[in-house]
Amino acid sequence: MADHMNGQAIQEEYFDVLTKTGEKTGITKPRRDVHRDGDYHRAVHVWIVVESTQEVLLQRRSDCKDSWPGVWDISSAGHISAGDSSLVSARRELHEELGILLPKDAFELLFVFLQESILNDGKFINNEFNDVYLVTVVDPIPLEAFTLQESEVSAVKYIPVEEYRCLLAKEDPQCVPYDVNGKYGQIFEILSKRYKQNAEARALTLQKQLNRYARVSLEAELTGFSSADKEALTLVVKAARIIDQIFFLQVWYSNPSLRDWLELHADESQLNKLKWIYYLVNKSPWSSLDENEAFLTTADSAVMLLPEATKPVAGWKGVEYRTSFPVVKPPGANFYPPDMDKLEFELWKNSLPEDKKKEATGFFNVIKRKSERILDELLSPAQQSGSSDDHDLYIVPYSEEYKAFLTKASDLLHKAGDLTSSSSLKKLLHSKAEAFLSNEYYDSDIAWMELDSKLDITIGPYETYEDTIFGYKATFEAFIGVRDDEGTSQLKLFGDNLKVLEKNLPMDNVYKSEDVIAAPIRVVRLIYNAGDVKGPQTVAFNLPNDERIVKDRGTSMVMLNVSEAKFNLILQPIADICITEEQRKYVDFDSFFTHTICHECCHGIGPHTITLPNGQKSTVRLELQDLHSALEEAKADIVGLWALRFLVNENLLPNTLIKSMYVSFLAGCFRSVRFGLEEAHGKAPSFCILTGHFLSFDKVENAVESLSREILTIQGRGDKDAAKVLLSKHSVMSQPLKSALEKLEAVKVPVDILPDFPIANEILRKSV
Repeated sequence: MADHMNGQAIQEEYFDVLTKTGEKTGITKPRRDVHRDGDYHRAVHVWIVVESTQEVLLQRRSDCKDSWPGVWDISSAGHISAGDSSLVSARRELHEELGILLPKDAFELLFVFLQESILNDGKFINNEFNDVYLVTVVDPIPLEAFTLQESEVSAVKYIPVEEYRCLLAKEDPQCVPYDVNGKYGQIFEILSKRYKQNAEARALTLQKQLNRYARVSLEAELTGFSSADKEALTLVVKAARIIDQIFFLQVWYSNPSLRDWLELHADESQLNKLKWIYYLVNKSPWSSLDENEAFLTTADSAVMLLPEATKPVAGWKGVEYRTSFPVVKPPGANFYPPDMDKLEFELWKNSLPEDKKKEATGFFNVIKRKSERILDELLSPAQQSGSSDDHDLYIVPYSEEYKAFLTKASDLLHKAGDLTSSSSLKKLLHSKAEAFLSNEYYDSDIAWMELDSKLDITIGPYETYEDTIFGYKATFEAFIGVRDDEGTSQLKLFGDNLKVLEKNLPMDNVYKSEDVIAAPIRVVRLIYNAGDVKGPQTVAFNLPNDERIVKDRGTSMVMLNVSEAKFNLILQPIADICITEEQRKYVDFDSFFTHTICHECCHGIGPHTITLPNGQKSTVRLELQDLHSALEEAKADIVGLWALRFLVNENLLPNTLIKSMYVSFLAGCFRSVRFGLEEAHGKAPSFCILTGHFLSFDKVENAVESLSREILTIQGRGDKDAAKVLLSKHSVMSQPLKSALEKLEAVKVPVDILPDFPIANEILRKSV
């Protein structure tokens, strides 16, 4: 079907028809029918704002447009064609209408705005969800640099942002109308707030945020290490630094450039220094302790120069723009296209053969767009290879996505493996180095579980907390330390009893596993950590998360030497404020530490690989998706308490532990919930505080068993709806909880620790 404009036939555009709430219906219709019938559809709006002059670029719409011909409009706008994505459409519209080609990191999604209007005596009905993007350029792009699409744009000009707001407010007939007093007007509020912030006030806020962390120096004895072992340690620390770089990229695609920019300008002012320090704590512009609220804006970000983004202009070096990031932390991090939603992913996944479905939901790959790659390569869609029915999404393994980093890290690990005298460490380092390049981590994770070395190393992609859209993709992390042999020997009891605990779990036998294996537990004095360690510091971890290995070999656990510092600096002061006076005597480090051990052990028991009601095999992670992490942490907390009580009943732990166990755990909940209810480890403890039973010893045991049964059964059934109900019910900020947290804030009890690593820092200093 074709329309005719100015005597030329053009292919008619089709749109995805949406519901009134913006979801796709699965129906596509021609453009003119959509506007005739008033169907809801989606479009993109792009604002180019000049930082130095506080101006916005406007375009005058072509006289042949079917809506608002010949009047001034925002920089660029256009419909999203059927099957196309938002960000690619925004980039393409800017290129087609104005002749400016920018990378995706120039586009900041501000908000989505529903525009509902009727024009042309009711013949043109516009019910449009607009994705509003901001492009921030440092200086004006010369008007002669633009290449205007005559059928869409007749002229462009700059106008002060405030002047444009006034024109819209008085409904100037020469401007396309936007309700600046409604939701669309928030773009002016965003820009005003962004560029009128007081530097002194910002510095004070950042200092307060930093003061929530208590600095702690973590050291370990290297006595007994040979010179070869120390050289191997140096190489592994260097590899861990590379792991850090991968994690920065996994969080968000412009995160590395933001990091480099902040470091470069850190010495220019006190504010810049505080930005840099707090950024290093969070490893992103989003504050971990503030429900991931942004403490930076795109105005703080890196400036990039693109000499060839437009046609050349004599004496002009090219477009300088700010690399952007959204105010709201993206749920898919940098594992998926930023404009991909769950429905698009599910439709694509379901079209794949079984082996590719498993790959799509696997730990060790990212999902990308072909249309985005085409724009990146400066190619037109007509040059795209592949069949016409190819889906836009495709899979890229980590070994390819992070090849430059992983090749260097692999080389360092191989060299370290050649040096070490420990056969198990040698095996781990070589197998992990190979896994970095092959993307096959099974053998290297088995080698990690079998590690028996004084130098203890965990390195690779493991946790899935950053992927809050599905919980599928693993982030890279590294923990390097010295094994505490005495502490390790004292914890054998817990790992050895996992089978007994699984057999007696408070859930139906059908959900229990016969294959639980005793879990080795290692106590490690930390020398260095890197990668996915941001904000609150990891106390312990139970790995791997790969269900194949959990089923075949179980898991292993590592306890880190940060627990005592957290207890002394944070938990004890919390108990003094939040625990009733008569029960404070029960709060002690041994109980806190013992529950931490049981928490990690309980990650290794309970449902993992499950059978769904229809007989299909699956995993809890795949079924619960984005809810898996929070429910799994809640399980480890609550079932951890149940397990401690069980071990006491079996005379494996002293009866005197019971009261101190419950009260210390309650104090620990107040500690963890301060991480924020958006964080998995903060969401889980809110279950316990809200039950109200944990100060009543005669009720707590039944409460623990009942909640354990409910959580385990939800996991065993893979029941996402039930998980959502349970989390919604418990993961809220109650008034008593809010009051307690305000008391802790008032007396400035630290929220967590910020470790210094003198040994690793000296290694890195010498290697520069």
